[in-house]
Parts: sequence; C-alpha cells; structure tokens
Amino acid sequence: MPSKFDQYGVRVVKVAAGELAEAYTDPDLAAFELRFREDAVQVRRSLGACWNVRFEYAVPVRPFRWPKGGESFAGWYFCATTGGHIGYESWLERDRLILLDADPQVRGIASQPFWLHWHDGVRRRRHAPDYFVRLANGRGRVVDVRAADRVDDAAAKAFAATERACRAVDWSLTGPEFPIRC
Repeated sequence: MPSKFDQYGVRVVKVAAGELAEAYTDPDLAAFELRFREDAVQVRRSLGACWNVRFEYAVPVRPFRWPKGGESFAGWYFCATTGGHIGYESWLERDRLILLDADPQVRGIASQPFWLHWHDGVRRRRHAPDYFVRLANGRGRVVDVRAADRVDDAAAKAFAATERACRAVDWSLTGPEFPIRC
C-alpha cells in the first residue's frame, strides 16, 4: 500500500475498497460518542466520525469551576505553544500544562475539549478529559490529570473507558496510570 504524509506530518494511506471496510471494524468506534463545540454549535458524533476534528483548537465543553474556599485552584495559563490562555482547575493541572507547553513535540493544546459518552452496561456515562494535545507527528494525545490518591472507583472506570476510546483512534493517553511519554 503506497503512503505519503500530509501537511501535518500524518501518514496518509491509500487502500482498496475491500480493505477500507476492514479498517472500521473496531466496535469501540461506534461504542463511544464525542460531544464538542464546532463553530459555536454543540455537536455529537460517534468516535469513528470524528477522525478529522482538530480538537487541539476546541473550546472547553464546560465552564471552569472557581469554588470559593475550595480545595482546588483554577485559573488561566498563557501558553506559548498556542499563543493564548488555557484553563486549568488545579495546581496539578497547571503543572502538567507547563510541562506540555515546554515539550518541543507539542504543537497544540486544548482544555476540556470534548465529552466522551459511553454505556457501561448499566447506564450512560460521560467524561471530559482535561486536555487534548496534538503532537508534531500529527498524532493526538488525551491527558487526564488526577493525583493517584484521588482516583476513586468511578474515576478509574472513566479512565479505563478513555483508554479504550484512545486505543480505537490511535491517540496516546497520559493520566494517573499513564506516565508522560513523548
């Protein structure tokens, strides 16, 4: 199969029609849906239909919490990589954001880029990852930030579902169980 690279450094592979059908047989592409903002409109699509969305430019899907007297510390970080402000909800998120901004492989960062929806066999669930990152090689990375001692059962299940979704679309994942890899 001949292949080439597009303007973002992403490999473009041309396949025959029969091979194309086999490429989309991963059931997780349909098991997960993403809800995000596109041109100021809320959009909800299957994970498999979001292959061309540039989530590194996404607007946050929910507001940042500024709890008075709360344990966390929310704010805005001016990111040199994007040339704009990116929100964070804790010191830990801010610190991860600083590391991402300093990483020469990172080309784009967005906070709270989408809601990931799935059914866990009992009921509908959703999770908004902390960040979406676009790397120099064109690959996406989803970043969840949580102190290991604050990962309860519900969070662990959400992170496991996020891992499945990321694997289905070949995004890497960085989170409490997934160390930073560049």
